[in-house]
Amino acid sequence: MRARTAPVVIGHRGAPGYRPEHTRASYELAFRLGADAVEPDIVATKDGVLVLRHENEISGTTDVADHPEFADRRTTKEVDGTPLTGWFTEDFTWDELSTLRARERIPGLRQPSSTFDDHYPLLRLRDLLELIDRTGDAGPQAPGLVAELKHATYFDAAGYPLDELFLAELADAGWTDRAGVVVESFEHTVLTRLHERGFRGRRVYLVEDSGAPADRVAALGSAAPGYESDLSLRGLYALGSAARSAAERVDGISVETAQVLSSGSVSVALFGEEDAADVGAVTSDLVDLAHSAGLAVFCWTLRPENGMLPEEFRTAGADSDWGDWRRFFSILLHSGVDGVFADHPDLAVAVRDGR
Repeated sequence: MRARTAPVVIGHRGAPGYRPEHTRASYELAFRLGADAVEPDIVATKDGVLVLRHENEISGTTDVADHPEFADRRTTKEVDGTPLTGWFTEDFTWDELSTLRARERIPGLRQPSSTFDDHYPLLRLRDLLELIDRTGDAGPQAPGLVAELKHATYFDAAGYPLDELFLAELADAGWTDRAGVVVESFEHTVLTRLHERGFRGRRVYLVEDSGAPADRVAALGSAAPGYESDLSLRGLYALGSAARSAAERVDGISVETAQVLSSGSVSVALFGEEDAADVGAVTSDLVDLAHSAGLAVFCWTLRPENGMLPEEFRTAGADSDWGDWRRFFSILLHSGVDGVFADHPDLAVAVRDGR
């Protein structure tokens, strides 16, 4: 990643607050808006090509439903325990997916972005790697890559080992020894396998505020410990402990913004940017505990719309109107986290840099 004062700002799927996510326009805009790194979600095609989509079910982010030639591909599958009906990337070759165009995922909140619906084709991982290389050639330093491997256990069972495919893509692009590559996943198993296959970049474990990781559920069924066990003091030290094998250790965790705020977050509304010294009083102790375990901490996702903000930061108006985002962003950026994911990278950069 670019050398910046922490926390780093990661363009979440590019700059999807302004352009449909995971498109070339979204990533290019994130670079121009000052993102230190960008985060693609990675899924696989029928022919083993890694493509950038929020989910492998693509009816909400592409125009696939408007293609009569693909009508018979609509189906129902269970992904990580959830039944989904639609069109799935693993049922298409890359050549077929390349005929589709991207659409705004949440048009009700982001009408300006939705005006760019059907303008941009889908991207492969290799396309983004080339774009980052070109951006680095034009500037002092290339942005970093924080790649999320989606539904790793599901894809592994279908014959698409995302860890293997990802490392092959890095090798083909000349990125095997590239500094600043981070891989994240909600499943610890795929992070372990990456290390075993020779990956020496940073590995970050994504942790939700409820539920259990799909790899544990696949192995243990209803007895699988939930994510909350990973966020206990014992769990954090287990993730970062030198007592574990190098393959099993991770470099950091990535959590929802609500997990960084204290449970009494109503009091957060009493604090403004000028009260940065008091931020510790309204944030949880998760960041300090994780740091003490040797783990970096990232949080997701910083968004300014009323409909995306905690209730105490919403203002009068529609869900699509921007609320008291600056105060919310400031609290998170001063919480001690090492990085934040933002849909509008320029807003996070401005708050971080005091602009």
